[in-house]
Amino acid sequence: MDIVYGIMLDNGSGYNARCDSSLGLHIGDYCVIRKDFYLDYGQIVKQFNAPPPESTPAAPVEEERESGGTVFSAKKNEIYAIQRKATVVDQGKAHENQMRAKSALRTTGQYVDRLGLPMKLINAHYSYDGKLITVQFSAEGRVDFRELVKLLSQEFNTHIELRQIGVRDETAILGGIANCGRPLCCCRFLKDFASINVKMAKEQDLSLTPSTISGICGRLKCCLKYEHEGYLELEKTMPRRGELCECKDGRGRVIDRNLLTQKVTIQLENSTHTVICPASEVSVVYLDKYKMRGGAGQGESASQKQSGADDAKPESGEENGINTAPQQPQKPARQDGQNRPHGQQQRKQGDRPQRSSGEQRQPNQNRPPRPPRQDGGNRDGGKQNNRPRRPQ
Repeated sequence: MDIVYGIMLDNGSGYNARCDSSLGLHIGDYCVIRKDFYLDYGQIVKQFNAPPPESTPAAPVEEERESGGTVFSAKKNEIYAIQRKATVVDQGKAHENQMRAKSALRTTGQYVDRLGLPMKLINAHYSYDGKLITVQFSAEGRVDFRELVKLLSQEFNTHIELRQIGVRDETAILGGIANCGRPLCCCRFLKDFASINVKMAKEQDLSLTPSTISGICGRLKCCLKYEHEGYLELEKTMPRRGELCECKDGRGRVIDRNLLTQKVTIQLENSTHTVICPASEVSVVYLDKYKMRGGAGQGESASQKQSGADDAKPESGEENGINTAPQQPQKPARQDGQNRPHGQQQRKQGDRPQRSSGEQRQPNQNRPPRPPRQDGGNRDGGKQNNRPRRPQ
């Protein structure tokens, strides 16, 4: 029966490997692992109770972190094989490789300074058989290190692998003491880095000073995630800052609150005196101008509109055979010579002759001829007018 173990290397990185239970490996033992084209040397730091089945070797394994900032990488869908438990000879060779790795790190730093690359070297790792050198570094952005790889390959005459990691992974590998006085969480027990934003600090009523909410790595503290859900539950029954509230001492506004003790600080109106009251004894006041219009108010306004519409509606119809509709006042007739709104003078009633049905309209002899169009007779942007011209 195969058992899957978590292997940690001396540079802080790690991966998963399996072996048969007949080897009798336990957590804390050192072993030799067969990888792609080389042998590696590492320590067992974890044993998985439910190894992936034999039929799915490509199943990815989630990244995890244990003591010392171990990283169980899931970049490759492959679980390597443990060849044997490390002997005294293997341990001696591993210590020799660690000395060689420190020398390789110093040499790499000299080439980095010569090329002027913006990168910070963290550590170096020699494989067990010396066929691969892995150098980890951190940088602000992407770094073109192709020329550096060529120089290092010629210098050490072996394969070189440069791996860029983030600042949180760098802190987990190097370790340190947090502001609380205890070792960093990412070095001791934190298994993954959750997404953290400034909104979490605001919801916990913490100071937004960068030095207060940032950790050693320069990012937001991972511990902001621990009690975030609990603070959200406590905030549901608490008034917010700036709200108008009433307490036993009078009315005032909330200037401060403590979510853990469930108490608020209120500054009374027209006074500089402040009082501290439990949240259960404080009620939020909504003035009339802040109230939402609805319910009875909408019904009242609707009835007022309806009554106003009924009053403005004219009475018409016949009741009991009598026409009760009021007579509309007739407009006064226009006086002769009175100008129309458009400046045209109204004609007199006797000027226009009455034309019987069937009689054709005669052209006006006194009407001056219409001047020709400037666009050649076309209208509407050059369209030809096919309607017959009126006789002159």
